[in-house]
Amino acid sequence: MATLPPEMIPPQAAILPADSAAPEALAEALVALHGQAAGLALLARLAPEPVEIGGELAAVIARAAPWQRALVSQTVADCAAMLDSGLAALGTLARRGQDPAAPALALWREFHAARAAMVSVLANPRPD
Repeated sequence: MATLPPEMIPPQAAILPADSAAPEALAEALVALHGQAAGLALLARLAPEPVEIGGELAAVIARAAPWQRALVSQTVADCAAMLDSGLAALGTLARRGQDPAAPALALWREFHAARAAMVSVLANPRPD
């Protein structure tokens, strides 16, 4: 249950910065996110993913509806926060001499599920 009455909850558009859902900004954020995920995959002892993110991604995002770009922007921000804190914790484990592979794999699975949901949002257009 929300702690604020519905009229006090700001609309999603008011929460997200105006330029955060711009196709170019989202494409750059996704490239950075996949860079973090590549480091996570190494800690999880997974083979690097052959993920190619380029100009085509910006075109897909540009064709997306505003609500889709807003959801992708929020997902990217959430995943970046998850990976930032998760990689910091995994780094602490490694510095202590503990094996970070199992928790890194669990974090990788969370990232993978979030990324799959984000791709699904972009792949399934609905009318506004």
